[in-house]
Amino acid sequence: MSRSLPLNTHLLDVGPLVYGCMALGGDWGGGPITEADVAQAHAAVEAALEIGVKLFDHADIYRRGKAEAVFGELLKRDPGLRAKLRLQSKCGIRFADDAHVGRYDLSAAYIEESVNGILQRLAVERIDILLLHRPDALMEPAEIARAFGRLKAAGKVGHLGVSNMHAGQMRWLQMALPEPIVANQLELSLAKLDAIDVGTTFNDPQAATRPGCVAWAGTLEYAQRHGVQLQAWGSLAQGRFNEPAASPAAKAVHEIAEAHKTTANAVLLAWLLRHPAGIQPVIGSGNAERIQACADATKIQLSRDEWYRLYVTARGQALP
Repeated sequence: MSRSLPLNTHLLDVGPLVYGCMALGGDWGGGPITEADVAQAHAAVEAALEIGVKLFDHADIYRRGKAEAVFGELLKRDPGLRAKLRLQSKCGIRFADDAHVGRYDLSAAYIEESVNGILQRLAVERIDILLLHRPDALMEPAEIARAFGRLKAAGKVGHLGVSNMHAGQMRWLQMALPEPIVANQLELSLAKLDAIDVGTTFNDPQAATRPGCVAWAGTLEYAQRHGVQLQAWGSLAQGRFNEPAASPAAKAVHEIAEAHKTTANAVLLAWLLRHPAGIQPVIGSGNAERIQACADATKIQLSRDEWYRLYVTARGQALP
C-alpha cells in the first residue's frame, strides 16, 4: 500500500517507518561496547532493513554515545551497509556533570562540535539529517542557521530538522533558515495523544482537563502545510498495550490485530500511519523479534471506525 509523505523527506526516499537506535550499544555507563552489543545491534538493524526501514535515527546522547559507536562498528565491518540506509542524528542535550546542571545547548559552537563527534562515532563523513533535539531557551535562529550553513558547506550534514518543537518554535526558527526544516520528531502514540487532542477538544470545556495538549496547537497543521515530516517517537507506547488485559485500549488493539490477522505492534503503528499528516512511526525496540512484528504496519489500512475506536478508548473519555 502506498503511503504519502511530505515533500521534503519523500525526496530523501526514506519510506514510512524509522528505526530508533536508542536501545543499541549496551548500558548507559561509561564502559566500552562489547561483542554482545555489536551482535544485538546487528540483529536489530537487519530486522529493521528486512521490514523496509531505510532511515536510522540516532542522538549523540543515546547510551552516552555508544549507540552511535556500535552502529559505526557495523558500518566498518560491512562497508556496503551505508548505501542501504539513511542516517539521522540529534544534538543539543547536555548531561549534568560535577560543574554543570543538565541543560540544552543549541549554540553554534556546540552544534558543530556535536556533529563532529557524531560523524566520528558513526564512522561516516556525512549524515543525511541533523535534528535539534530539544528547544534551547537561549537559542538564536540566526546563529543556528550559520552553524547549519557551515556544516552543509563542509559536506557534513544534508538537511536540518527539529525534535520536540511546537508550531511557533518551528515558525520562528524557519524564518532564519535558507532551507526548509525537513522533520520534527515528537512523542506521539496511543499513549501520548496531546498533539491530536488539542484539535479535537478545541472550543470545549474538556480542553481544560487536558492541559498538556495546549502547547501543541497548530503543530500537525503547520507540518502538513509546510512539508515537515512528523516522526513519532515512543510509537509503541513503551509496551503498555502488549497484553490484552492491560486496559480497554489494549483489548481493542488486540481485537483489531486479530481482525486484520496481524500483530498488536503493527496496529499501533498503522494507527499513526492512518493520520493524514503522513506520520513516520519511530520503532525504538532493540529486540529483533519485536521489530519484525511491526512488518505489517504499512500493509494494513485501518477503517475510520477502527481508528476512532482506538483513539477514544485510549483517551479514556468520550470526545466532546
